[in-house]
Amino acid sequence: MNRAETGRAAEDSAAELLRAKGFAIVERNFRTKMGELDLVAKDKDEIVFVEVRARASSAFGGAAASVGGAKRRKLILAARAWLQARGWNGPCRFDVVAVDAGRAEHIPAAFDGSGR
Repeated sequence: MNRAETGRAAEDSAAELLRAKGFAIVERNFRTKMGELDLVAKDKDEIVFVEVRARASSAFGGAAASVGGAKRRKLILAARAWLQARGWNGPCRFDVVAVDAGRAEHIPAAFDGSGR
C-alpha cells in the first residue's frame, strides 16, 4: 500500500469509528492554501475538526505524538477558513484519530484553537 492508500484507509477507519460513536461526517479532505482538514464531523451541536494520523507502529510516540505545534497551527488556520466558508458560528473543537498498526484511537479535544 502506498502512502496515499494508507492515508485513505486510515481516514475511512476514523470515519467509521466516529460514526459508531454517533458523529455525522460533514466533509472529508477540505483543502485550503493553509492546509487540509481530514474530516469535519458533527457531534451533537458541535463541529469537530478531526486530524487523522497513521503510523505502522506506536514506536517513537506513535501517531498521536506526530501532531506537533506546526501541524496544529495549520489545522487551526484551515478550520478558520472552513468556519468562514460554511458560516458556522457554533461551538467547535479539534480531535485526533490516531491509527497505530491498524488500531484506531479517538482523542477528543486533543488540542485547543490557540495554536500552542
